[in-house]
Amino acid sequence: MSDLLVRPAAPEDSDAIAALYGRSRAAASMPPALHTAEEDRGWFAARLRDDDHDVWVAQRGDQRDGSLLGYALATSTWLDHLFVDPDAQGSGVGGVLLDTVKAVRPAGFCLWVFEMNTAARSFYARRGLVELERTDGAGNEEKAPDVRMAWPGPDPIAFFRGLIDEVDDSLGELLARRVALTRAVQAVKQSDARDPDRERQIAERIARVAPELGADRLARIVHAIITESLDAVRPSPTEAPAPER
Repeated sequence: MSDLLVRPAAPEDSDAIAALYGRSRAAASMPPALHTAEEDRGWFAARLRDDDHDVWVAQRGDQRDGSLLGYALATSTWLDHLFVDPDAQGSGVGGVLLDTVKAVRPAGFCLWVFEMNTAARSFYARRGLVELERTDGAGNEEKAPDVRMAWPGPDPIAFFRGLIDEVDDSLGELLARRVALTRAVQAVKQSDARDPDRERQIAERIARVAPELGADRLARIVHAIITESLDAVRPSPTEAPAPER
């Protein structure tokens, strides 16, 4: 589409963006929308006012009626939305919008796409995005399974290591909480004996969230975490007093 124009969105575009979102979502393989058109208009108006999001719109260069062909909305690290009007799909609008986001987010970014939306997943995969993880949808409004995808940019090792660092930081916080709870439960337990059945149940429960690791691997991880947590909360041996001189 040689006359395609992509520009930063202006506040007065919010109603047109909201309408395009509603049309595009209704035509896509996605769960039913949970918000009204009025709520959508308010949400997009707020996004165009805040400093956390950048929004780009695509239209024909000679259009003056405010109608849009597509839009993209992104934070510094996430592509939150990329929607194309149903009548403009297959014309290259989505690819141009995605290239625009790549150009202004050269360090890479992530996005979520519903697992059922195979057309969108294929669109992103053809343009260099990779699937990282899948969830059961418990963390999204629609409670529908989704897939985290990422464009790693020109230095994928640095990008993925950055994501690993984020996970490791979260693991550190969780392990600190685990140790604190171990200390609390040890203070009220009648015995220091461990409960192998409970440890296995923990591993099996975590395996439902991390099936690739499986219950056997997770049992070893859980065993190590509990062993080291117990060791960390045990009182240190009393040091012998220094001899008198």
